Amino acid sequence: MVLRLADSVWWYDLSGTNAYLVDDEGTVTLIDAGMPWHGNRIIGGLGDAGFELRDVDRILLTHYDVDHAGGLSAFDGVDLTIYAGTADRPLVTRERAPPLSNHKGLIQRLGRPFVPAPANPVETVADGDTVGSFTVHHTPGHTPGHVCYVSESLSVALLGDLLRESGGRLKPSPWLVSYDTDDVASSIRSLADDAPDFGAAGMGHGVPFSTGGSDRLSAVADTLSR
Repeated sequence: MVLRLADSVWWYDLSGTNAYLVDDEGTVTLIDAGMPWHGNRIIGGLGDAGFELRDVDRILLTHYDVDHAGGLSAFDGVDLTIYAGTADRPLVTRERAPPLSNHKGLIQRLGRPFVPAPANPVETVADGDTVGSFTVHHTPGHTPGHVCYVSESLSVALLGDLLRESGGRLKPSPWLVSYDTDDVASSIRSLADDAPDFGAAGMGHGVPFSTGGSDRLSAVADTLSR
């Protein structure tokens, strides 16, 4: 299901995980790619937003996990570039395996056989970089290379799994699926301090918000001790 979230922003409800499509001033951008079996659903939904597969110019990954990077291979053969955070890019390209020394790394190892290396180039993005109208915010904790993408001009933030929606509220990524919850808390506070105001907030899980995104983020940050 593809639903309009805000002007130039669409939400893919993939039944348990989310992806987003943005018309970034004429550059069609996909944020995250769902599970391995979601790739074709994402491609099939492009028409609902008025686009074709050939229109997709880039994919912004918030992080490496099977439910966010699993669908990348469906875009092999399409002329586009994938972007990923510094520490997560080698996992996406399979140059490195997730560590066995962390419980979340073990979870990622279980999903790794289902996430082949994409054929498209994978570029590294770091804190403060820009891709189109999006500014990259390095937000480690859920994964070491987790990033959020915030567009001031489009008034939207794509938050990946730094936070999730539950019961109409934003909640931090929990211990079970995070590398380090102290880093999660620190990243939420930093993002609330550094990001410009935005209306729409798209998370990897739960129902996204079309308005009041930065206020909701700040409310969560205020509950986290420094």
